[in-house]
Amino acid sequence: MFCYQCEQTFNGEGCTKRGVCGKSPEVSGLIDLTIHAAKSLSQYANRARLAGLVDSEINRITVDALFSTITNVNFDPERYVKLLKLLHVEKNRAKELYKKACDKSGKKLDDFTELEDWNPNSSLDDLIKYGESLEIPKRINDIGAEITGLHELLMYGIKGAAAYTSHAEILGQEDDNVYAFFHEALDFLSQNPLDKGKLLQLIDKCGKINLRVMELLDQANTSSYGNPIPAKVRVTPIKGKAILVSGHDLKDLEEILKQTEGKGINIYTHGEMLPCHGYPALKKYKHLVGNYGSAWQNQQKEFAAFPGAILMTTNCIQSPREVYSDRIFTCGLVGWPNVKHISDRNFQLVIDAANKAEGFLEDEQEQFITVGLGTTQFLK
Repeated sequence: MFCYQCEQTFNGEGCTKRGVCGKSPEVSGLIDLTIHAAKSLSQYANRARLAGLVDSEINRITVDALFSTITNVNFDPERYVKLLKLLHVEKNRAKELYKKACDKSGKKLDDFTELEDWNPNSSLDDLIKYGESLEIPKRINDIGAEITGLHELLMYGIKGAAAYTSHAEILGQEDDNVYAFFHEALDFLSQNPLDKGKLLQLIDKCGKINLRVMELLDQANTSSYGNPIPAKVRVTPIKGKAILVSGHDLKDLEEILKQTEGKGINIYTHGEMLPCHGYPALKKYKHLVGNYGSAWQNQQKEFAAFPGAILMTTNCIQSPREVYSDRIFTCGLVGWPNVKHISDRNFQLVIDAANKAEGFLEDEQEQFITVGLGTTQFLK
């Protein structure tokens, strides 16, 4: 394996045996194949779009594929196999859509280099092996470190924008120009371009698209939950059963708040979910009682000490320790082998696990922080 897409990278150079994030060589190979599959899909989706036909489901699966390959999102090989099969189906559908668009408009099919096809029904080992053939060192050897670096810089920008696009999309905010850029950029990368000028132009455009995506995300969050205001957040536990929610997804937090209302279970945020306490529509739930723990990278110690159920949304998961492996759950695109996954926002399994766990046996001394608008202060 070889991966250097994040700040966790071993020695700041690249993970070659196992990811510092916990990524196995097998998952690394599947991620490389997933990106290959997304590029292959976008070759046809982009051309179909230019010929006049756009498909929302193709847009969605492209975003899901990109988001799934970000650090600390999905570590489950079985989930990648399902995603790869779906990408292959959608690629073939996009190919037919492109042909249909050309027939309708009288446009000739483009002469372009199609990415090598692969068999989605291959064994897991064969899929991993195929992915390994696409690794970065091979491309460095073929086209040089500088061009490969520009390819990866563009790809990581696309992935980041896709993550926030997904969050905005869940709450009903979309912009077709964003999807158009994803397909344009992935199609461009599929041709293994060597032109530094064009690569830099698309990297610059990616930055501008990301600003638009952040606007969409802000609109999505504020239209759904109100404008955030500074909030006083308790950071010490309250006696009772408990669920800890980590990650970023406000919709997941809202749904678990709805499903636990009046059931005697307190909800705590963790890590990057802390700012949720500033949103009026979430603060109205009285059993959203505070924040537990600190940054996501400290989760293994903090989750072990948390006497309740844990829900991981969107990303930030690390290898679960055995002591809490039966009470941690994933949802959305997050995945870890043998961790129970919630695919439909029915969080009854999480609620059952919280009721089964000991919960906090007593209140701890009150301590608060204020969160909001760029400042955080500790208050007794």
